[in-house]
Amino acid sequence: MFSKSKINDPAPKADAPATPAAESAIPAAPAKASDFKSAPKAKPPASVLSSDLHITGNLKTTGDIQVEGTIEGDIRAHLLTVGETATIKGEVIADDVVVNGRIVGRVRGLKVRLTSTARVEGDIIHKTIAIESGAHFEGSVQRQDDPLTGGKTAAPVAAPQAAPAAAKAGS
Repeated sequence: MFSKSKINDPAPKADAPATPAAESAIPAAPAKASDFKSAPKAKPPASVLSSDLHITGNLKTTGDIQVEGTIEGDIRAHLLTVGETATIKGEVIADDVVVNGRIVGRVRGLKVRLTSTARVEGDIIHKTIAIESGAHFEGSVQRQDDPLTGGKTAAPVAAPQAAPAAAKAGS
């Protein structure tokens, strides 16, 4: 019934209609950097060594490698995929090894898979292995719980300790 004129209204009343909407738009507490979870980092694609590439030397990465060319040297990687046209002459050490092409040398892997087009000449030391029908393999197969180390760390530690004792005995 009764209404006041807008000229006489104090300033806070002009903000009154906006207050409910403003309260719903304001967060309860300021956001911290730790409140936001970062999105998982996308896995980078495998490094591809093309079929016209010939490498002489060792390769070492914590990532993934797809070989289509020729490598004369050792390879250490997380996932190694040997393409059908690829040839590797050297030792291969990887968590996962998928062989479609040719390897001449020792293969060490947690998971080793020889496809039907694989040609491997050398020993395979693995935790798990799969060999498809048609794969060509010449060598021995040995299962180990930790094939990536292969007991290499125990021998160098024992040799330096024995050498000083032999030197003292001969003096």
